[in-house]
Amino acid sequence: MNDEFKTLQKFDAGNGREGFFHSLPELEKQGFGRISRLPISIRIVLESVLRNCDGKKVRGKDVETLARWDAKKPANEEIPFVVARIVLQDFTGVPLVVDLAAMRSAVKRLSGDPKIIEPLVPVDLVVDHSVQVDFFGSAQALRLNLEMEFKRNRERYQFLKWGQQAFKTFQLIPPGIGIVHQVNLEYLAKGVLSQGSEVGGQRSEIFYPDTLVGTDSHTTMINGLGVVGWGVGGIEAEAGMLGQPVYFLTPEVVGVHLSGRLKEGVTATDLVLHITQMLRAQKVVGKFVEFYGEGAASLPVPDRATIGNMSPEYGATIGYFPVDQESVNYLRATGRTDEQCATFENYFRAQKMFGMPRKGEIDYSVDLELDLGQVQPGVAGPKRPQDRINLPELGQTFRSLLQKPVKDGGYGKENVDLAAKHPVQLNGSAPQDDQMASTDNRNQGIEPGDERNKIEMVANRPTPDTARELKASTADPFRHGQSKIGHGSVLIAAITSCTNTSNPSVMLAAGLLAKKAVERGMRVDPAVKTSLAPGSRVVSDYLTKTGLQAYLDQLGFNLVGYGCTTCIGNSGPLHPKIEKAIHDYDLVAASVLSGNRNFEARVHQNIKANFLMSPPLVVAFALAGRVDVDLTKEPIGKDKNGKDTFLRDLWPSLKEVRDAMQSALTPEVFRKLYRDFADQNPKWNEIPSSTGDIYQWDEKSDYIHEPPFFKDFSMEVGKIENIVGARALGIFGDSVTTDHISPAGAIKASSPAGRYLISRGIKPEDFNSYGSRRGNDLVMTRGTFANVRIKNLMVPGTEGGITKYYSPATGPAASTSGEQMSIYDAAMKYQKDNVPLVVLAGHEYGTGSSRDWAAKGTRLLGVKAVIAASFERIHRSNLVGMGALPLQFPEGTNAQTLELDGSEVFSITGLSDSIEPGKTVTLEIERKNGGHDSVPVRLRIDTPIEIDYYRHGGILQFVLRQLLAKK
Repeated sequence: MNDEFKTLQKFDAGNGREGFFHSLPELEKQGFGRISRLPISIRIVLESVLRNCDGKKVRGKDVETLARWDAKKPANEEIPFVVARIVLQDFTGVPLVVDLAAMRSAVKRLSGDPKIIEPLVPVDLVVDHSVQVDFFGSAQALRLNLEMEFKRNRERYQFLKWGQQAFKTFQLIPPGIGIVHQVNLEYLAKGVLSQGSEVGGQRSEIFYPDTLVGTDSHTTMINGLGVVGWGVGGIEAEAGMLGQPVYFLTPEVVGVHLSGRLKEGVTATDLVLHITQMLRAQKVVGKFVEFYGEGAASLPVPDRATIGNMSPEYGATIGYFPVDQESVNYLRATGRTDEQCATFENYFRAQKMFGMPRKGEIDYSVDLELDLGQVQPGVAGPKRPQDRINLPELGQTFRSLLQKPVKDGGYGKENVDLAAKHPVQLNGSAPQDDQMASTDNRNQGIEPGDERNKIEMVANRPTPDTARELKASTADPFRHGQSKIGHGSVLIAAITSCTNTSNPSVMLAAGLLAKKAVERGMRVDPAVKTSLAPGSRVVSDYLTKTGLQAYLDQLGFNLVGYGCTTCIGNSGPLHPKIEKAIHDYDLVAASVLSGNRNFEARVHQNIKANFLMSPPLVVAFALAGRVDVDLTKEPIGKDKNGKDTFLRDLWPSLKEVRDAMQSALTPEVFRKLYRDFADQNPKWNEIPSSTGDIYQWDEKSDYIHEPPFFKDFSMEVGKIENIVGARALGIFGDSVTTDHISPAGAIKASSPAGRYLISRGIKPEDFNSYGSRRGNDLVMTRGTFANVRIKNLMVPGTEGGITKYYSPATGPAASTSGEQMSIYDAAMKYQKDNVPLVVLAGHEYGTGSSRDWAAKGTRLLGVKAVIAASFERIHRSNLVGMGALPLQFPEGTNAQTLELDGSEVFSITGLSDSIEPGKTVTLEIERKNGGHDSVPVRLRIDTPIEIDYYRHGGILQFVLRQLLAKK
């Protein structure tokens, strides 16, 4: 136990228990700054630094630096933050476990003990990203999608089960339980943790705040409960698991003072979209954001969690709400024990951090104001979460974007006839009405309304040999009927993602709106693919108890699975005839979803306009069937009597929502649904797993493959040297997201990854998604920069992973022409030529999910440096973690101002072992006409430890050498 600053004190841990804690008030008494004026989030990080101060990884100087944090001018120092735990989801978790397995293999090859590769903090992995919406609009959808999920992902799940037995601190929550962030909020988070230690010669418990990082950018959802945590790439999380602190520069903290109350008809989703737009404009990237004031105190934890969840969308590291009585009430309401709740409250009171701060009580770097009463109903899109649109303006905005030139962010459809609709005859036989749904349930031995909590009953049924047999032997996955579609038609309507499905107010509002619509005889057009994918089974429980699920079912919003579906791109296929109509008429069709991301080609590759909105608005727009409409004035549709029905006729009042909430939620439900996970899912238990400390790699597997990062590993550390004679693999504009860079969603048969899988004897219908194949570098490298909407400015007028390959120059200048080919094929030719590569980009490069494969794939393609106008936080860190160099253009400079077309030869000079964080180096540009330019660029290696990571070739190589050196 460390107590360098003599701050260890006793406190009442609740229920008659005595505990110890490292007292921040005591540190202030000793003269280490005005700690009581620090933002609460900074104090929680300070407690970790204080508690873990050992003179090595965490030094006394680190404690002093953070304790004396200057709001207006934070010290430019890196903070070593030791987190209490780590959470993973399966898309990012599988490659992380693959890397750990590869590290163990490398240690064995070096005759070391593989067990030195072991997580040193608790790790929870929630399998939530693998379910896809193949079946919908049917009471059978949950069962059928679950069957498909287990068939598709059997190899991945076998591998995860190996990891579960190989690593001692690794807990796995199987499929069908919920989305990682909602599971974290409702179950995993404890608020305060403890560890046995010796104090004064006696065994005692040291208590400390629950803190974490997660391999999903929306880990910040837990900030709504007063827990400090944020998303990192899998690369950084692995280092944290293996004993490395999470390093970050002392941040600025933006205080957002909330006042007032939300108006009638305004939801938490409307609020978070407003905040996302507001804070993006304030440029809070890399900063902490802390909400406070009477308005913040008035928000329940689910609303706070909704706001915290979308921190990545407004760019902040965290979106934090301090701990108050509402936080304690939430823990109690979600089934945590009285002892846990008492400890949580007493600890924060002892630290003088309990209660929502008021204006003037805390020093913030920047203070912003938001009156909740000014928030209006809205949506965001069609391509970015920060592009908020007031609800009355959606139709006009869509029509404007439809005709706006592509170069200006529009769709370039000049003189388009919005009234033109194209008939589509849909065939299908999925059961849709109440009678068929209830009959299906009774035939399976399940009482109506109960099947959502009885996964064991549906999961235990026989699995057909192939997915095609499954479809043929059960139900057609599509609806039938006559429809007409055109520009602006809603073809996907999904209540999905952790952001909103964790929030009972908006979920019950969706059910209440559906009830009123059904009672009026309204129906959803068969062309609309409707789905409900809650973040936990608790949602199904309260929707069933209130009787609202039956109404959602009648509109087609049947339960399709518990997991991250449409929001992550697992929306599943559209009817082939709809896809054909989209292609034949080049339609700009729409999706509406209650998610947090709507980047190009994320939701579905053929849906170009994607709008984020609250769950009740998703139902409303599904009924309307189009987005070129003002639902505040125009009718949604007609009722059974042919009378126009407006949104105001269906919208539930706050009283109706509150009454439903009071009758729906009990702590016992949470306790019941969050225990004995394996017993609730026998399908998971049926999956076999290998055993042992070393994973036996199978070269026949197309899901799990040993990555090349450690194959030629040695203890010798490399040198930092200039990059000479590089070619551009791609030149990109602003807002290139990790969805553009990292493989995500469906795999096209004509893509390099698709061609590779076909060469392995895999049929396109069995490709699965890129996300499911993240454990295979051979697929993922081929999919990097292969997004169908990415625009490489080296090949103007094209979309997709296309570039120009220039053969090696024989003279001082580059070749005058380039051969057009896929980015992957060009990268392989350059590797054969031993030519290093660079990528050039605009502002906000790497926005979006914390996908480590965006950096891994970049590095495996041979890219040595990425030069951008600005970087998103996680991706910049991931690039360094993979040994790729992030460089930043001076303000006002980019590839366009430099008139670069990709035919140039690039060199980066000024690099050496003595470089320092933030140093200016030189980008040398040799043009095809013989011209030469030198441009100063800033090294975006931001901290001293990152210099070490880069020198070692990456963070994992650095950690592995450290671990081996100790033995």
